[in-house]
Amino acid sequence: MTLLDFIEIAGSLLILAAFAAAQAGRLDLRSRTYLILNLAGSGVLAVIALDQRSWGFLLLEGTWAIVSALSLLRGSPAAKH
Repeated sequence: MTLLDFIEIAGSLLILAAFAAAQAGRLDLRSRTYLILNLAGSGVLAVIALDQRSWGFLLLEGTWAIVSALSLLRGSPAAKH
C-alpha cells in the first residue's frame, strides 16, 4: 500500500465515522462536527479523484464537499453546536 492509499482510507473513514455516528443518534446531520467530518473526508477524496481523473467519483465527492461547506457557511442552528 502507498501513502496515497492510506490517505484515501483516512478520508473514507472520516465520512463513515460521521455516518455511523449519525445513524447511532450520536451526531445530528446538521451539526458542525458532522459537517466538518464530511467536508474533510470528501475533500480528501475529491482531490484524489481529480488526481486520478476519476470523473464520476470527483462529481460525487466534490458535490459532497461543496454541500458540506455551504451548510457550514450557512450556519444552520444545529451547526452552531
